[in-house]
Amino acid sequence: MNIYDYSVLKPNGEKLPLADFKGKVILIVNTATGCGFTPQYKDLESLYEKYHDRGLEIVDIPCNQFGHQTPGTDEEVHQFCQLHFKTQFPQMKKSDVNGKDELPLYTYLKEQKGFEGFGKHKLAGLLSDMLAKADPEWDKKADIKWNFTKFLVDRTGQVVKRFEPTTPMTDVEKAIQKLI
Repeated sequence: MNIYDYSVLKPNGEKLPLADFKGKVILIVNTATGCGFTPQYKDLESLYEKYHDRGLEIVDIPCNQFGHQTPGTDEEVHQFCQLHFKTQFPQMKKSDVNGKDELPLYTYLKEQKGFEGFGKHKLAGLLSDMLAKADPEWDKKADIKWNFTKFLVDRTGQVVKRFEPTTPMTDVEKAIQKLI
């Protein structure tokens, strides 16, 4: 299996095969509309505008699993992103990224790139403490830890990097630049 064997659902229920993005650089992101990291939508849109013509695709998968920070319908989520961030990249149907109902795509992504830590971000300690209260083994699992975790896929379909929400967006951009 590789990334091109997976599809995600658009808000209208139509499948989007990731094979449609063969030969492109793909950034897959689980997002939320009411999170402290939600302003990253602005950075994602900036990356999309800057690199889309050079082969970058961003796949936005809203998720309500972390603090229930993505309330509302798919249409309401889309309207929020349009109103506040004028996003142009494709937004998918709200989906789970962990657990029994997780998208098969996320099972694959987590197998390819596990959790490597939150780095030195000012919220790293807070996130670590919160997650440790729920599961003492949280840091040993590949599960998605929070909203705005990103996976970068190269033009051949290889998952090359996982970025936690605490990773500076400048680091994400540098990694994209190497692949564009």
